[in-house]
Amino acid sequence: MLFYVDPGSGVPIFRQLMDQVKLHIAGGLLQPGDELPSIRNLSVPLGVNPMTISKAYNLLVHDGILERRPGRPLVVADLPDDQVIVRRREQLRESLKPAANMAHQLGLGRAEALDTFADLLDESRTADGKD
Repeated sequence: MLFYVDPGSGVPIFRQLMDQVKLHIAGGLLQPGDELPSIRNLSVPLGVNPMTISKAYNLLVHDGILERRPGRPLVVADLPDDQVIVRRREQLRESLKPAANMAHQLGLGRAEALDTFADLLDESRTADGKD
């Protein structure tokens, strides 16, 4: 399944779903025109109130990430390439905020933190077999 929720994470479930949709789009797992599961088909396996999923979907439609088609499933909006890049960077930025705070709390300087991040990128590429 594309989506999962962690009720104990402290992050509202609708936000978890929104973040996952955005991440799947930014990462290319969801492409423009791909249909999303219906509210009912997603709420049952996740054990989530359908209104919670409806809220996440409605906010994603409002943000222009999903498109509503009368009588048909929601689909991923076709965004211009520059918007896709912006959204990828936003996603990465949000993910890195806790790491930036951690580096600051540990007293690491900018160069040390950037070197550590560069090392992790290299390790990730090696693990994926991209190098």
